[in-house]
Amino acid sequence: MKIKEYYRKILLLAIAIVAGLFYSCNISNTSDDAGSKGFEIKRGVNLSHWLSQDYGWVPKYTLISENDIRFIDSIGYDHVRIPIDEQELWDDNGEPIEEGFNSLLNCLDWCGKYNLRAIVDLHIIRTHHFNAVNEGGFNTLWVDTAAQNSFINLWVQLSETLHKYPENMVAYELLNEVVAPEHDDWNKLLNRAIAVIREKEPNRVLVVGPNMWQIAPNLQYLKLPENDSNIILSFHTYNPLAFTHYKASWTPAGDFPGKVTYPGQIISGEDYKKYIDTTNAEMVNAFTDARDYFNKQRIVAGFEMGIQYAKSKNLQLYCGEFGCLPTVDRNERLKYYSDIVSAFEENNIAWCNWEYKGDFGIYHFDTLKKVSLSPDYELIDILLHNK
Repeated sequence: MKIKEYYRKILLLAIAIVAGLFYSCNISNTSDDAGSKGFEIKRGVNLSHWLSQDYGWVPKYTLISENDIRFIDSIGYDHVRIPIDEQELWDDNGEPIEEGFNSLLNCLDWCGKYNLRAIVDLHIIRTHHFNAVNEGGFNTLWVDTAAQNSFINLWVQLSETLHKYPENMVAYELLNEVVAPEHDDWNKLLNRAIAVIREKEPNRVLVVGPNMWQIAPNLQYLKLPENDSNIILSFHTYNPLAFTHYKASWTPAGDFPGKVTYPGQIISGEDYKKYIDTTNAEMVNAFTDARDYFNKQRIVAGFEMGIQYAKSKNLQLYCGEFGCLPTVDRNERLKYYSDIVSAFEENNIAWCNWEYKGDFGIYHFDTLKKVSLSPDYELIDILLHNK
């Protein structure tokens, strides 16, 4: 019996040692692979019109506070996307703007406190604006070597500042809604930026979208580094534009006086003939799918190619922007949100609605005074299934 007891103790000791080694290996692997498996997101909201596209609706830097981050966490979001503009964080001489950087860092600290992931999105730089073409501008980023070097340097500085944040809590989005003349123009610059960041942050998750306003069908033209699993593929969708941007003054849809409907045919054939100037290419493009019948299945068809591409690369697919203005019928707007969110979740697509505060926001918005009022809990419940 004593011999059996002796061997039993030896066996238990051996099991304990093996278990300890297995546990320590798992801890090590979890730490090393935090970028790809630790940064887990499902439902987020954009913190727009703060460090990006500041229209002066409220005093600068006051739009987002710790209370906002606490509220975002409390209603069920798991991450925020933080758009930042070059002009909000660096002055004309390329020197960091202290208040801007402090606001960003404070926000990331608050996110850490409430266990919210954060995506830092370089939204607009001085040499590239996603809407430049529509506003009569020109993006010099694609023809100016100095501009490209400056873009890379912005990410060098951001990485040096943000690398202290855990890889499972903060990710970087390299450039919002790229509009390059050729897909390879973006591929070349994108891979330069990735290589620079990877020198110091090999496991940082990078959010990457395709050329031409980040539409899902163009994901297939991306040329990504081989064997880099720390990448999330991103697309944006505002289809059908005639519905989601109804009465939006900055689009051709803003001049349309007819009726829009969802689900169903967005505008009737009669209203199309009556109000659409077919000699106006911009207006025709804005209403290109407006006579289609839209429902959840039609929404999914718009990003089906993105779903298949992400599967082929075994990478997470993410919709970083979508939304609908409150200028449409309220019940139809809520139905649209219900359909698109369920479409994302049925297809394992993480999402981030545009936006937190603003005319697309989850707060009721006074369009005349340009101020967010009280939370729109009916919309929030539809987005986050809190009912």
